[in-house]
Amino acid sequence: MQGGAVPGSPCLYNGRMKWNFAAQLQRYGPETMPVPVSESLARQYCRWLATNHYENFTVASALLPRQLLPHFHSVYAYCRWSDDLADESGDPARASELLRWWRELLLACYDGHVWHPVFVALKPTIDTFAIPRQPFLDLLQAFEQDQHVTCYDTFEQLLGYCRHSANPVGRLVLYLGRCHNDRSGELSDAICTALQLANFWQDVRRDLDIGRIYLPAEDRKRFGVADADLMARRFTPAFAELMRFEVERTRDLFFRGYPLVERVPDFLQVEVELFVEGGLSILEKIEQIGYNVLERRPVLSKWDKGQLLLGTLWRQFHRYLLPRRGI
Repeated sequence: MQGGAVPGSPCLYNGRMKWNFAAQLQRYGPETMPVPVSESLARQYCRWLATNHYENFTVASALLPRQLLPHFHSVYAYCRWSDDLADESGDPARASELLRWWRELLLACYDGHVWHPVFVALKPTIDTFAIPRQPFLDLLQAFEQDQHVTCYDTFEQLLGYCRHSANPVGRLVLYLGRCHNDRSGELSDAICTALQLANFWQDVRRDLDIGRIYLPAEDRKRFGVADADLMARRFTPAFAELMRFEVERTRDLFFRGYPLVERVPDFLQVEVELFVEGGLSILEKIEQIGYNVLERRPVLSKWDKGQLLLGTLWRQFHRYLLPRRGI
């Protein structure tokens, strides 16, 4: 796959191409004639998508058992296509239409009918790990909601969005790790919701630029953040106090979910802990800039990420030396 297109492959990619969703939609979208692909080529397609679109898969590849990688790639490919169908068309009506089409393909997959390379690869994953359709459907519900909801009145409404946009991803990972149960699901939900919220607080300015406000109206009112100040990107003491409040309750969610680390298989522990520590580090970055996310976007540097990885690996090494708690 490194030198060019896979021989005889109908897939529109090669080893050196970067992800171009417009080209993929033209090749595998609803207006094109279905072109069946083999399971082997479908898996290659999902691997190419994951490794070319998501830099952290280089870490995942080193930490996950080799036999699990194709399954993680197929789940990621489903999520990536879903996300791009929602975001790349530039038209909410068109995005909604594409998401309905994608939902039909998902339901057909569960009925045993597949042709799209993502679903050709995903079907064996669903069957092998007995993954129910609800997490996949929940993700689509969140993407559909994005097409017509641009702000939230209450924190509870925002949590409802996270239950569909973020939490299903964690539950899918638990299924792949064969460790999904009620308790692990609750802990995973806390971490995934916290990650989503940390991303919202990190991207307040970016979201404003595209007409979205994830800071709940009830919280803005409580702290006296005027809509005019927010829309003008005007940093005020009231805004700083609002962000302090949001950061603290998001940190609490990370801590509530942290026990999941010791409830998942060893090969997932580093990944779960990295998600938690990475999210906590973003919150710290927000604090370090005095909560002024209206002026700059706090990010983790390569050095920060390297330190997080080393610290997590070191703690994992120590866990191997201690008796494992019962799950």
